Amino acid sequence: MKTLKDILYGVSLSAVSGSTSQLVSAISFDSRKVDADSVFVAIKGVLVDGHQYIDKAIASGATSIVCESLPVKMVDGITYVEVDNANKALSIMAANYYGNPSKNLKLIGVTGTNGKTTISSLLYRLFKKAGYKVGLISTIRIMVDEKEYPTSLTTPDALTINKHLELMNNAGVEFCFMEVSSHGLHQKRIEGLVFEGAIFTNLSHDHLDYHATFSAYRDTKKILFDSLPKKAFALTNIDDKNGLVMLQNTKARKVTYALKSYADYRAQILENRFDGQLLKIGDLELWSKLIGDFNAYNLLAIYATAEQLGLEKLEILRLMSELGNVEGRFQYYRSKDGITAIVDYAHTPDALKNVLDTINALRTGNENVFTVVGCGGDRDKTKRPVMGNIATTLSNTVIFTSDNPRTESPSKIIEEMEAGVEAQNFKKVLSIENRKQAIKTACQLARANDIILIAGKGHETYQETNGIRIDFDDFKIVGEFLNEMGK
Repeated sequence: MKTLKDILYGVSLSAVSGSTSQLVSAISFDSRKVDADSVFVAIKGVLVDGHQYIDKAIASGATSIVCESLPVKMVDGITYVEVDNANKALSIMAANYYGNPSKNLKLIGVTGTNGKTTISSLLYRLFKKAGYKVGLISTIRIMVDEKEYPTSLTTPDALTINKHLELMNNAGVEFCFMEVSSHGLHQKRIEGLVFEGAIFTNLSHDHLDYHATFSAYRDTKKILFDSLPKKAFALTNIDDKNGLVMLQNTKARKVTYALKSYADYRAQILENRFDGQLLKIGDLELWSKLIGDFNAYNLLAIYATAEQLGLEKLEILRLMSELGNVEGRFQYYRSKDGITAIVDYAHTPDALKNVLDTINALRTGNENVFTVVGCGGDRDKTKRPVMGNIATTLSNTVIFTSDNPRTESPSKIIEEMEAGVEAQNFKKVLSIENRKQAIKTACQLARANDIILIAGKGHETYQETNGIRIDFDDFKIVGEFLNEMGK
């Protein structure tokens, strides 16, 4: 066990009342999970202020309180520590408590609007194939070499991150690839972590319900690069107009990649088909099972990262040729009638456009494209009409439906998507609130060789309405319907 003084090392303190020499059994920011002799960190969240639960934490056994505002009435025998930013303090304390595990492996952060899960997951697979012990912290799962742990956030809380990094240390993990979300950056969840490198994918419309402005969203992403040490690398996509912004203040080695611009790493798409694409990276060619321009960027970022981490070029390409799609990322099913059903996590305007552009570039023109799409409740409302417009412009038929409504009215969300539909595209639209019925309808309407895109939920195996989650897997459901219909 460490002392409170040990755990507070590196935390900027405003005031301390009481002793910091006591041993600490655990750290918690949830008063319901407080144990005896633990530290309770009072976080001012979006919905709940942890300062309201200080007394409850003490009653449950907390002997130390870390907070942004000291209580008017303080309990004898309890140590109170005042800090400017409790989120930042929690992250530094978590790193100290678990022995600063990020220092003992090569941690790579992946940030951007789209592509984070694909890049981090495929880098994990590639380095596993290369014979290394590897870790992954992603939207889909946390992996400690071969062992899987569930996760519900793109970037988990600091205690969860450091706990699993310590498990990686114990397992002898050499590399860890981690998705870094704008929420995670803004809430200081990565403070205290030491990164070997960072990757910027792209930036487009998302999370403006949280960040309010696009510039605030962009600048939050930039925090990852601003905090990199000199020995790290900063890899950025300079085809994105925000790519160079990420490098403005970084101390790290600057590395660029692009399909259209001059860059350190460049790729050219030689051939694109539904079963894969042929890329030229530098002077070498790669046949990949992943398709579309957006995946060409992902693959190039993976190649560049692997080389920056010391793998040999031909070995990287050999391993990349064996990589398949990540769950819920352009994951497709072919029926016996040749109907192609594609499930993709596309939940932003840019991601939806990328997927539909890819589909339209590959089709002959004789097939119809049916798009089933919704928008999540309690999230950025401004993207709903934009996504409605993109879906109806780039598809033959669109079925607006529920995504994860959460606490919002599903019909209201659909109405907001319909508001973006241009007059000439109204005839393309069906609105079916029940997502399962919407998928079934798309399957009923599809004929041989048609294409069904089910967008928005991707890898998720649940649907959330009013705090209740039910089992719901887009990929499984569309496959079952097409089989039942004999298509």
